[in-house]
Formats: sequence, C-alpha cells, structure tokens
Amino acid sequence: MTKSTLFLYLGLSLSVLDAAPPTGATGPAGLPPATPPPPAVIPEQGDTIGPINMPGDSLDSVLSLLERWTGKSLLRPQNLPEVTVSLSLKEKVSKKEAIQAVETLLNLNGIALTPLGQRFLKVTALKDAKSEAPEYIEGSTLDLTPSGRTASKLFQLQFLRVSEFMPQIAALLNPAAASPPLVFEKTNSALITDSVSNLQRIETLVARLDQPALAGLSPKFYSLHFAKASDVVTKMRTMLNGALQSQLGTATSYSADDRTNQIVLITDSRQFAFFNDLIAKLDVKSDPNTRNEVIFLKHAAAKDVATILSQLVTGQNNAAKTTGSDQVRALNAVVNSTPPAAAPGAPAAAPLPAAPALAGLGLGLESSSQFSPILTILPEERSNSIVASGTVDDIRLIRDLVAKIDVLLAQVRIEVVIAEVTLDDAATDGISALGLTVVKDKIVGFSAAAAGTSITGGTVSRNPTNGNLDLAATIGLSTTPRKTITNILSVPNIITTHNKSGKIFVGTEQPIITSYVNTGTTTAAAGNVAAGYNSQVSYKDIGITLTVKPLIGADGSVQLDMQQEVKQVTGSVTIDGNSQPIIGSRTTDSFVSAKSGEIIVLGGLQQRNETKSTNRLGPIPFIGDLFGSRTRDNTRTDLIFFLRPTVLTNTDEDNAPALRQLETLPKEQRSKIRQAILPNAKS
Repeated sequence: MTKSTLFLYLGLSLSVLDAAPPTGATGPAGLPPATPPPPAVIPEQGDTIGPINMPGDSLDSVLSLLERWTGKSLLRPQNLPEVTVSLSLKEKVSKKEAIQAVETLLNLNGIALTPLGQRFLKVTALKDAKSEAPEYIEGSTLDLTPSGRTASKLFQLQFLRVSEFMPQIAALLNPAAASPPLVFEKTNSALITDSVSNLQRIETLVARLDQPALAGLSPKFYSLHFAKASDVVTKMRTMLNGALQSQLGTATSYSADDRTNQIVLITDSRQFAFFNDLIAKLDVKSDPNTRNEVIFLKHAAAKDVATILSQLVTGQNNAAKTTGSDQVRALNAVVNSTPPAAAPGAPAAAPLPAAPALAGLGLGLESSSQFSPILTILPEERSNSIVASGTVDDIRLIRDLVAKIDVLLAQVRIEVVIAEVTLDDAATDGISALGLTVVKDKIVGFSAAAAGTSITGGTVSRNPTNGNLDLAATIGLSTTPRKTITNILSVPNIITTHNKSGKIFVGTEQPIITSYVNTGTTTAAAGNVAAGYNSQVSYKDIGITLTVKPLIGADGSVQLDMQQEVKQVTGSVTIDGNSQPIIGSRTTDSFVSAKSGEIIVLGGLQQRNETKSTNRLGPIPFIGDLFGSRTRDNTRTDLIFFLRPTVLTNTDEDNAPALRQLETLPKEQRSKIRQAILPNAKS
C-alpha cells in the first residue's frame, strides 16, 4: 500500500467509550464487569508492518504499540480521555507509515504526541498541547512527513500585516487545539501550534500570499515620437474607464512624463501587448488640432475686445452644457415613463421608442457648442491685438466677431458757449432775459428742478442761412455782449466719440490747507499756528465743469448725458489763524436728445450776490462813513449753457469750422498755420 492510498481511507473508525467501571463494580443485573477484548496481534517483519486489523483497541493498547514501533518511552498523565481506536490496513506498510497513521488517529481523537528529546514522547490532551512545550520547528515544515503530530512554528511575515492575516486563517486551524495563534504585532509575526500537516498548509499559504503589493507588475516606458505624452494619457483615461478599467485591474497605472515625452506604464506583463497596440495607434503624425492667431485691431482697444469675446465664449459654452443636460433629462423622462392604459376594447398603446429612435426626433443627446472648450483669448496691449488659440472653426468665428466689433465709432463735435446773464427783478431766468428767438416758438428738451435751482432746457433749430456760423454767432452772442447783462465766460469745443465722455473745465485751482505737520517744538500764540508746523496744501478746482457723454444714433440723432457743476468762492473763514475759502457748489444732471446741428440750451444755475458800498464825505473816515451815502446791491445771475452737437462725417466738411476760425486770425499767423496743416494750400 502506497502513502497516497494510506490516507484515502484506512478503514479507520473511532469511538469514544465511557470510562471502565471501578474495581468491584458489577455489570447489568449484578453480573461481573465485561472484560475488554485482547489487543490485536499485528505481524511485524523488520521495518515492515501489516496487515493491521485493530477493530477497537483501547488507548493504552495503541500507546503501547506506538512505544514499541518508535523505540521511545511515552510519558503520559493519568487523566487522558478514554478512547478506542480502530485501524485496518489490508497491505503491508513501512513502520514510518504505520507511525504516521497512528499519530494522525490520535490527533483526530484529541490526543497530542509531543517529541521530548531523542528518547521520549509526551502524550497530552490536544487542548493542553500548546502549554506543554510542543516541538518547535525552526526551518520549513514542508520537508517533514505530513502527520497529526503537534508542533509549533513562528511565522514571520514580510509584506502582509499579521493582525489582518491571522484572523483569516484561524478557520484553518484544528478547533480541538482551543487556542488561537499568538500574535506579535511589533515583529509582525505569529506563533501557531497545530498538527504538522496543518502547519504545512499554513506555510504554503504564507509563501503564496506574503508577496509585495507590486508582485507580478512590471514597468514599461513608451517614448512618443509625434503626440504629447500628457495628451495621450488623457485620451487613454477617457477610453479605459468604467468596466474596461476594472478588467485591466486596479494595480494598472499609466502616467505621462512630459519632460522626456514618455508614457510610464506599470501593469502585468501579459497586458503589454494591449498597450503596445493602443499607444502605437495614438502616437501618429497629424496636423495640430489647434491654431494660434494674432488679430490686429484698428480702432477698438485690445483689452476691451478680449473681455467681450471671453465673456461671450464662456456664456455660450455654459448655456450649451445646460441645454444638453436638460435635453438628456427630458429624454430619460420620456424613455422611463409608462404609456397610459388603453380603454377597454381599444387597441393597446404603442410602446415608447427606444433611446436611439428618440435621438432622431431632434431632442439631441449631445450638447453642441459654437465654440470649442479649448478656445483661449488674450489681449496684447502693446500691439493692440488679440491672441486667440483654438480650433480652425474657433479662429474663423473669432475673426468674424472682431471684424464686427473693431469698427470706427461715430464722432461728434460739441460746440459750447457758457454765458453768465444778469437778471433784473422782472426776469425769471437767463433764457428769457436774453430775448432769444426760438424757431416756431417751440422749446423741446430737458427741464428739471434741484435743490436751490430751477433748470430750463430747450432745443433751438438751426437757421439754414447762418448754418456755417459758429455757435456764438448763431445765437447772437459774442465776447462783446450785445447786452450789458450778458457775459460770455467761455467758448470751448469738445470732440469725442460714441459713448466716450468729454470734459470742459473753465476756472482756477484754489490752494486749500488740508493738514498740519509738526516740525518742531515752538509754541504758538493764541489764535495762530505755531512756527514749528508746516501746512499741507491741496488744490481744488474752482470754476465751471461740463462733462458730456454722447450716444450717437445711426439716423444722426445725438443723446447727451451731461453733468454741470459750478464751484466758486462765496466767502472766507479763519481757521487757526489761516483764511480758508468757503466754496459754493451748483450741480445738475441732464439727459437731452437732439439732431445733429440742433442747439441745446440749458439754464437755471442761478446765484444771488449782495454787495454794500459807502460814499464818504470828507477826509475823516468815521465822519465820512457816518454822513456819506450808502448803497446796497442785490443781483441775480443765471449761468446759461448753449450746446450744438454736430456728427462728424470723416470728410473735409468736418474741418470747415476750424478753417473759418482760422480766417479770423491776422494774415501772418493765418499763413503760417495754413502752411503747417495744409502744405499744398495757397496762403
């Protein structure tokens, strides 16, 4: 009989019997106790034993037989469990195989055999074997003969964590041992006491499982010739996601090294062929998908145009994504909805179409965008150009938009006459005091009221007979007023473009002390600033400020957004010995519409001035003041603004007003200026 057939079934049967009755006890019905059967006679010839037929020998008989076969003395306690052992071998076996069979039978019946030196075998209950110093195996158990002999072995793990691994193999241990493995976490090891055959199985598992996490993985480097490594890796991650990634395994990784333009792959070598083919197909020569374009601007500012285009592209892409998501949700609602139940006797409702069929209904499963998500727009202010990077279609669309945005905006020349009109008691405003003639007696325009002021505005139509005159001549005012009540303060012109503010300031800058800086320790007399202080002075504009922002229509109409501000010194006050001006302010905001060439009149910035004077009699100041005549003047003035916007046509006609003013200069000056601005013109 071979070793392999020995463990198939040896005709083994085990039964645990009750302990033998004590001496003097009687059996059933007072009969004497039963006599145990005599031990089986097993033939032995040298190193060969068998055939063996033990129908049910006691533990003592089996231990005596084992003691004779091993040649060792057996040491045993008195309280071993009583068991009977049955063993049947029809063929002869070697003595070593017979010992192996008996040791295994005893282990199965809860009896442990522990070698004790070269001459003894210790017999204990299996549950107590661990505390009885079983045989400790230093080397591998795989070289030993598999048997039920109890032994201990220390398993040192290299890569697995012993606290996680040992609970998983606890089910493989003999439950009769009644003691779990002894774990040493600091050294990542565990001491296991069990049969030699179980220790061999555990050692085999540890050898297979206690491997590095990267065991079986190999790195491979792919040098790319045409494509960029990071771009290829991005495409691979898009393609190999979901179920494909799970098939490749969680340990598979691939990353890009743009410095060397390589793809670093770490995976099982059996997957190299798959990645070889995939990367070779992606690393092919092709025209670049993106283009870089520099678009030079002629009229608009690069920074403003870039901001507009970037906002347009971002808004359109976001809207496309939202629209696409809404369409997908609507499609899912249709697909997942249940058709209504048909009425009794009516034909069944047709099933809902599948998703591919619904795609043809115009719902659109994929969102579309006019611009690609890779489009980038940057301003280059030094050359006033737009730098765009994107697809060919992106560049084409951006060029079309720039051509529509980068246009020459309409310009307007605004002639301004600022007049101060002195009002008598009967006059209500400066416009009526001037006695201006208004075409058809019709005033159309702006009128409003502000705190302390009343504003009257109107539009005066231009007379065709004097349409070439400047504004002051047109309205009948000049620097030499036709009335003593009128004083022209300024006759400026503003030239600005559509939606671009123009500003006129007529006045002076008034120094005003804002703070004092201590530069010494000199004290001051009462009411004066100490000599150790320096005054910090700032300058404030005192005068008339007119700010105009025109909006020019395609039909030649002009809308003027105007702010008028008048600041003047109305008195003074002494602060810390320094006289400080008191500044009065009058402001209005107006929004007026007019045709090109029409005259707009704005008034109502009125002010009241009170003056006192004394006519002295004689050289003595006090007596002269006492008996001289006294006068008190209380006058009102109204500030009137005349504006005439003229839309420029970018022709020689636009220069006509300037040339007319040139004719009013002395001949010598006129000749020099004409030669400077018109080299080919005759003086």
